[in-house]
Amino acid sequence: MAARNWNPLRRLLALPNESRTKTILVAFLVSAISAALVSGATVWLRPIQAANRAAEEQARIAALVQGIPGMSDLLEQSGGTLSTVVIDLDRGRAAAEVTPATLEAALADPANWTVLDAGQNIAGLGQRPNFVQVYLLRDGDTVSLLLPLSGQGYGGRIDAIMALRGDMNTIAGIAVTQHSETPGLGARIEESSWRASFPGTELRDASGELRFRVARGPASGVHEVDGITGATRTGRGVTQMVRFWLGPDGYGPLLDAIERGEF
Repeated sequence: MAARNWNPLRRLLALPNESRTKTILVAFLVSAISAALVSGATVWLRPIQAANRAAEEQARIAALVQGIPGMSDLLEQSGGTLSTVVIDLDRGRAAAEVTPATLEAALADPANWTVLDAGQNIAGLGQRPNFVQVYLLRDGDTVSLLLPLSGQGYGGRIDAIMALRGDMNTIAGIAVTQHSETPGLGARIEESSWRASFPGTELRDASGELRFRVARGPASGVHEVDGITGATRTGRGVTQMVRFWLGPDGYGPLLDAIERGEF
């Protein structure tokens, strides 16, 4: 009498190919192995994808910095790097417990987001993170800032980085990092010819009121940038995005702290 084979794999393979049990088990094993391989590949690729996204953002920041008069010289004098800091937006200060390395994990917690009411939600975001990573450069007592912005455009979300001069009121430049606007119309926000109207634009008037806007046509004042023909809703989205993030619910407390010399 032949000894019974206790190896489950061999017993499975010994079943007839017509066996429903064999078909189900083989399908299950193939699915499980495939899922494991896909999950493993996702985990393995995630750091590479994150590194690629970070490299793309750094390239855009570098291009933005190169276009700001005097910024490149300041970078060279300071060693060629911008400082990175996570800001607690409510306090307008550097976050005490959140760093660039832990920011992603912190923002995975819904408690670290603020729901915006109808009056606050001018950028169409619905909610705002409590912590944001910004870039700054100190030249003596003067601080220049690069601030991430986001808001709702005509086709979807617009992400950008805006550079401010040391007075915290004059725009030094802007780079659009992501958008879904209509090609040939709103998508022109990524063109250098449109972004060229930003440097020198002032955010607030003498009374402190936030006056920035994208005009419907050519800019007619120091607080305006050129509009894009046929892309009124995109222009309105950029206007509201800048007004939200440079206002009291965005970077306003940080800008106030810098102007008071407290940052």
